Amino acid sequence: MFADILRERLGGRVVLGQAQVDLLEMHFVLLTRWNKVLNLTAIRSEEEAVERHYCESIFLAMHLPAGPLRVADVGSGGGFPGFPVGVMRPDCSVTLIESHQRKSVFLRDVTRRLDNFRILAVRAEEVREEFDHVISRAVSYGDLTGSLKNLGVSADLLTGGEAPPEELGFVWKESVRLPWGKERFLRLGERRK
Repeated sequence: MFADILRERLGGRVVLGQAQVDLLEMHFVLLTRWNKVLNLTAIRSEEEAVERHYCESIFLAMHLPAGPLRVADVGSGGGFPGFPVGVMRPDCSVTLIESHQRKSVFLRDVTRRLDNFRILAVRAEEVREEFDHVISRAVSYGDLTGSLKNLGVSADLLTGGEAPPEELGFVWKESVRLPWGKERFLRLGERRK
């Protein structure tokens, strides 16, 4: 069911290998199980979860430049967009930053057999390293203001209709409308010099 919904919602925009589908489905099964005791996502229907969590994250992954990158996912929560990005781009090193300790335990569990993931169970403001790309989904601009420009030179944000504020410290390219939903965008930015 998950695999069929995923392929249908992607609509041929990207072709997934069976190993990628299996990893994404494994994540979904664990997410659903853990979500019964830990609020990892408010989305309850499988169709909506596939579209909003997985398809949007895969869309972001397809917009990253080619080649190995160091990617940081700020406020990873249940692993979005970082987990699907790491599955789609195994050449990239993906750091999932999640300050909520129990959510970090989930992220460790779901990535334990995957070499290109690392979990940091701290607030993004406490991270003292720089990444090629910082990604985020469903994190408020206010929560990103103190950390985004310190973490990376490029930012890729999955957002609603509100444009990113200047306080984030980035110059934003024209937003890319997501194929799902009216007010869903991918915002691509470069750190202001």
